[in-house]
Amino acid sequence: MENKKLASDNFKVPALPAGRPLHTSSKANIPEIKEPTSASLKNTHDKKNAWALTDFDLGRALGKGKFGNVYLAREKESRYVVALKVLFKSQILDADIEHQVRREVEIQCRLRHPNILRMYGYFHDEKRIYLILEYAKHGALYVLLKQRGRFDEKTAAIYIRDLTKALIYCHAKKVIHRDIKPENILIGHNWELKIADFGWSVHSPSSRRMTLCGTLDYLSPEMIEGKPHTYAVDIWSLGVLCYELLVGLPPFDAKHSNQTYLKIRYVIIKYPEYISEKAKDLMSKLLVVVPEHRLPLTSVLQHPWILENAPEGVPPPVFNPENLHPNDKH
Repeated sequence: MENKKLASDNFKVPALPAGRPLHTSSKANIPEIKEPTSASLKNTHDKKNAWALTDFDLGRALGKGKFGNVYLAREKESRYVVALKVLFKSQILDADIEHQVRREVEIQCRLRHPNILRMYGYFHDEKRIYLILEYAKHGALYVLLKQRGRFDEKTAAIYIRDLTKALIYCHAKKVIHRDIKPENILIGHNWELKIADFGWSVHSPSSRRMTLCGTLDYLSPEMIEGKPHTYAVDIWSLGVLCYELLVGLPPFDAKHSNQTYLKIRYVIIKYPEYISEKAKDLMSKLLVVVPEHRLPLTSVLQHPWILENAPEGVPPPVFNPENLHPNDKH
């Protein structure tokens, strides 16, 4: 292991964004702070050759992962609040995912979309890599979904509408996400959806890939069969997510993985009675075995279920964390 060297020096550090309104939570372990004016994370960085951990005040842990943790942090000079993802180089090397981490950083740093979590840059020391990320105040969509049980159709349609826009943007940039699921989607300050984890994403100008990756419940038929896959894997995942938002469980959920495989392969889905016909119609057009026959993302935005429940301009719902009432359980 001593002769292995993480080539993080080869990561390209992107230009940081212009200053934006700063939001923080009074419950964070970082004191309430004022919105920055002339100072910003960008022009603070412009004065430096590189970031260092001493440039940040660390707050509470926001989440724990297999290869590190995410912390609330504040850049000392600009007082700009971010999320700092800390990865351990030794664990990355042991798991042989050095290339995957570098790819995640290089892809996410280039993406600029209101429904994609920003990565402002990175730095590293002898043992760790630090990713400077946008702070999503309201946490993971997965947690919100578990608290609610399931979402009503208007809420689900708004999330699907905004996720579709983000995926259209990604695909236009030749990026396939490949791991869309509630755990990888965060909720921002204004309750807007943000795709957060690009660990399995790939920049794919050829648009055809062979790697089996992602989460079993969300894998498309072509991926579980080891066939080449394209941008259409994200369209399939969009259909799976739509079902999970409306029902509370993924459509191919089963006790054993081989049962899940079969359900995916033959698209065996049971819709609860409370799901509307228009919602079922959309999902049936996304969850199609033949990738080329799946509904294009631009057509998703024009689907009657989206137009009826999430017309353009309708913002995402606001949930009061102090007063969460789960919907009917099932």
